[in-house]
Amino acid sequence: MSKKVSGKGVEGDQKKKDGGTSSSKKGSFVMSLNHVLIISLVLNVGFFFNHFGFNQSTITTSSSTTVCGEQPSKETSSSSSLVTENGGVGVGVGDGQKFLPSDSVINLDHGDPTMYEPFWRKMGDKATIVIPGWQCMSYFSDINKVCWFLEPDFAQEIIRLHKLVGNANTEDRYIVVGTGSTQLFQAALYALSPSNATDPISVVSAAPYYSSYPSVTDFLKSGLYRWAGDAYTFDEEGPYIELVTSPNNPDGFSRESVVKRGGGTLVHDLAYYWPQYTPLTSMTDHELMLFTVSKSTGHAGTRLGWALVKDKAVAKKMTKYIELNTIGVSKDSQLRAAKILKTLTDSCEITEKTDHTECFFEYGHLIMAERWQQLRDAVKRSGVFSLPQFSPDFCNYKRTVTEPHPAFAWLRCEGEVQDCESFLKGHKILTRSGRHFGEDPKYVRVSMLDRNEAFKLFVERLSSIHS
Repeated sequence: MSKKVSGKGVEGDQKKKDGGTSSSKKGSFVMSLNHVLIISLVLNVGFFFNHFGFNQSTITTSSSTTVCGEQPSKETSSSSSLVTENGGVGVGVGDGQKFLPSDSVINLDHGDPTMYEPFWRKMGDKATIVIPGWQCMSYFSDINKVCWFLEPDFAQEIIRLHKLVGNANTEDRYIVVGTGSTQLFQAALYALSPSNATDPISVVSAAPYYSSYPSVTDFLKSGLYRWAGDAYTFDEEGPYIELVTSPNNPDGFSRESVVKRGGGTLVHDLAYYWPQYTPLTSMTDHELMLFTVSKSTGHAGTRLGWALVKDKAVAKKMTKYIELNTIGVSKDSQLRAAKILKTLTDSCEITEKTDHTECFFEYGHLIMAERWQQLRDAVKRSGVFSLPQFSPDFCNYKRTVTEPHPAFAWLRCEGEVQDCESFLKGHKILTRSGRHFGEDPKYVRVSMLDRNEAFKLFVERLSSIHS
């Protein structure tokens, strides 16, 4: 500031020497006016930050020169309160929550796992990486592997996590990484379809099946495969692919294959086979198993999944599909996911120093158990709805008997209500109709994974609905 004033003074002296006395006075006036404007601006900015509750702890910056995978040196998270237009105060983003007025539309149609935000905020820099601009630039990760774009760190953490939890066998398996399990599902259909068949191979799944299976299967109108519907009623001759989702989306029950005749190939979608959702009764050992980061850790936005494949030829064909589809998978996402999986596993490993209250699976299990109890209480108070009943079973991971707490509730409207989705929409609750899952529209799928504020408002509103 002093240099600018000094500079203007020199300019004014020069003009005075040139006979510009009036210009000198004008320059002094402009300087005074500038000072007034600057002081006014500073006071207004200060008033704004003070009035809306901002302080130095709210606005943080960080800089780091650490390499890919290392932690930044400063805490970058912050929290604040949200003030709504009508004067209400909600919980700020620092707690992973958002203010919801009592008349809000609650969207539980999709399974966005924002429920896990508070846990990962608590982890702070433990799950943070910084990727320099010069790193991770190549297409290739390890050309000696079947899946040439798979990051070794991500593969290592996948194996480590499955070993800790005991939900899937990784021995003698090839890992194929994809942009979420949906891309891997498409890659599996491509890899398992006969290339010389005269007709597309039939793809089936037992109803209620995952709502995206039909649309994803038939989207490209492929000559290799086609959606053939409910596995329970499938009676066509010839080869087929059966999709086995366990625990099932939408109803949460454990599943086995339904079509018993020969000539079929199985794809096991195990996105929800984790201890926060269901008892892990065995270590799965199927030919082709699909998993996803979105439901195992809650990081849906990272868009990553992985397949454990026994047959090398199938793994290579799946890799080829992803190569042709997207020329690999983001290495940045894989490195972030590797850090997240490492943090998760570290939080749950049994050591003398382990604080089990920080274990991700313990955290998730407690929340899911509490939410299911709240939902069952709301359904009981209402008398308009019903829910599936699950049998407890021994969980090998927790070493005790536990109950299933699925990521979705398969809610049924009782009585005269025929379209449960429309009925709940009238109460500003958005769900997904059973017809998308090959079932009666008296059913809806409800996400159990939304933020605390949304779920709390949902159960309150549901319990107030009476026949």
